Amino acid sequence: MTKIVIKKTNGRYSGFTCSGHAGYAQSGSDIVCAAVSILVINTINAMEIFAAEEMEVSSQEEGGIIDVKFPFPIGEKAILLMDTMVLGLQSIGQQYGKKYLRLKIEEV
Repeated sequence: MTKIVIKKTNGRYSGFTCSGHAGYAQSGSDIVCAAVSILVINTINAMEIFAAEEMEVSSQEEGGIIDVKFPFPIGEKAILLMDTMVLGLQSIGQQYGKKYLRLKIEEV
């Protein structure tokens, strides 16, 4: 199962962590894992290129872990990108279920 925790501080995005593999299908054929990966990586890339946001990104490929921290409050463009990623992840979760994707939004 892929677990994603969206972190907010005072109601504003402060980072997110994505960990695990969906387990929907074998490696290389897992459409849930691929969809989540595309959303997460595209959001990180878009935030760097289009929103010019500073962030700390660490990853561990074997464990399927990506951890992103925003050292400063993010701007409106980045908020829109995060909202879009969350919407996409919620849609995947609704379609494929909590067995493969668990999304949590927590105040930290």
